[in-house]
Amino acid sequence: MALKTKTGALLLIAMCAHPIVAAAQDKPRLILQITIDQLRGDLPSRHKNQFGEGGFRYLMEEGIHYTNAHHTHANTETIVGHTSLATGANPAAHGMVGNLWYDRSNGRTVYNIEDPDYSILTIGADVDDETEIDPTQRAAKTDGRSPRAILTSTFGDELTVNTAGKAKVFGVSIKDRGAVAMAGHAGKAFWFSKSASQFVTSNYYYDAYPAWVDAWNAKALPLSYAGQSWELMNPTETYLFGNENAQGYKPDFAGFGSTFPHPLGSADSQYFTTLLTLSPFGDRITADFAKALIDAEGLGDDEITDFLAVSFSVTDYIGHFFGPSSLETEDNLLHLDRTLADLFAYVDAEVGLENTLIVLSSDHGAPEAPGYLKSIGMPGGYVTPDTWDTAPAVTRIKERFGISGELFVGYDHPYLNLTDAVRNDLDIDRVALETAISDELVAFEGVAFAVPSSRLREGSLPDNALMRSVLNNYHPDRSGDIYLVFQPEWFINDMDGLSVTVTHGSPWRYDTYVPIMFAGHGVVPQRVARRVHAVDVAMTLSAAAETRPPSGAAGEVLLEVLGQ
Repeated sequence: MALKTKTGALLLIAMCAHPIVAAAQDKPRLILQITIDQLRGDLPSRHKNQFGEGGFRYLMEEGIHYTNAHHTHANTETIVGHTSLATGANPAAHGMVGNLWYDRSNGRTVYNIEDPDYSILTIGADVDDETEIDPTQRAAKTDGRSPRAILTSTFGDELTVNTAGKAKVFGVSIKDRGAVAMAGHAGKAFWFSKSASQFVTSNYYYDAYPAWVDAWNAKALPLSYAGQSWELMNPTETYLFGNENAQGYKPDFAGFGSTFPHPLGSADSQYFTTLLTLSPFGDRITADFAKALIDAEGLGDDEITDFLAVSFSVTDYIGHFFGPSSLETEDNLLHLDRTLADLFAYVDAEVGLENTLIVLSSDHGAPEAPGYLKSIGMPGGYVTPDTWDTAPAVTRIKERFGISGELFVGYDHPYLNLTDAVRNDLDIDRVALETAISDELVAFEGVAFAVPSSRLREGSLPDNALMRSVLNNYHPDRSGDIYLVFQPEWFINDMDGLSVTVTHGSPWRYDTYVPIMFAGHGVVPQRVARRVHAVDVAMTLSAAAETRPPSGAAGEVLLEVLGQ
């Protein structure tokens, strides 16, 4: 029946004049969530003029670019950020308080997604302790991986619930935790095994590999890069950091070198796949696997919304070794831009960008390399706890509280953990003890403040942004006893014996700062400078797909994405 009132006529005219608003009310056929590991929020804008067409500039110019987006938790590490993006929750709810935490029931430090009940399907695909540069993965006591440690639902889970299991939900990454967190409990996850030089999964997800995965692995794409070097994409003079000389603070890891070109070595080198993932080629093989998945699984082929999360890990590895203000990071972003453009073009051909809602963000930002900061007259440095003379402080505390045995069981960033004997001693005032330890810690070089968990439990801390972020990170069963925060641009750079240039993991703005960009289905281009949060992403996807919010979600819907 036609609308005949004046108001109805105006409404009809408005709908015809702005068809994209009406179209935005339809659900996308595919939601593509891109996570760029360690992509600080300013980096896309810094290098925008160097990007080509169809990649970052497509998102920034034809999408919505939120330029003031931040994570709301304090421990800005990989699993924490990925899970917050996936769940819309803070670690206080989703439970992933760090890449590692001390499990008191088992009496040891655990890796976030390790699970002895679910083994990798490929024999010999476990982490190689001799060559793995990620010390957190080496902490795992099993090759098993699953999402069971995530305590709340993810967007992908809710999409599965909403569609009676008909939605196809996948996560892909070089890093296992990047894939597992984004796939959630109900999806399927694939990650790259450096030991096997293949994408793998565990029997949490499959009893056997799909034929298309076997076919992709059989073509041995990673080995095609053997003997190659990572070289600059463009002439040196075109780069912002093109004039930098070899910096003494850049490591030469396994013959990779501290200046261009960076050789990958031969296929039989024990570090070949490690160096592959320390170059733009690592993201290329990730995107190639994702394209094979889209085709084989028929993502976006029908009216039921599907979900694919792709986490690109290389930016993080390069950032750790060379820093965000380096020629390596700059050139890698140009390569990544081309990788994204190729992936988006493929999605356009297979599904249609008009039928696909794309969102890009990051799990965390990054500080600058102290060496770079010093070269421009700014402060920064490395924290070296091994050089601290803690004996006098420990002696004072033990004498004050009548402690005869060991005081600490260890430090798993960002938490210092007391021994069970100390924690279970009813004669010790835990609040007073943790406060006394915190007061002693702030006297050491590089420490900004220390937060007793007992004070978090009783709510007796100042109400400011930093303390709220520490509280958002607190889970009573997994957080340690004292949260340690280093001064801005100060951090521990010793990764279990490997010295790196940059380490993230703080509550300071450079670590919480990430981009959020939406493009594609029903999105009206605009640039938004108001403060938004990474936990808003899952809520916004839930609204776009018309699902329940994830169970622990703390964010808000970004109304611009819905055309409102």
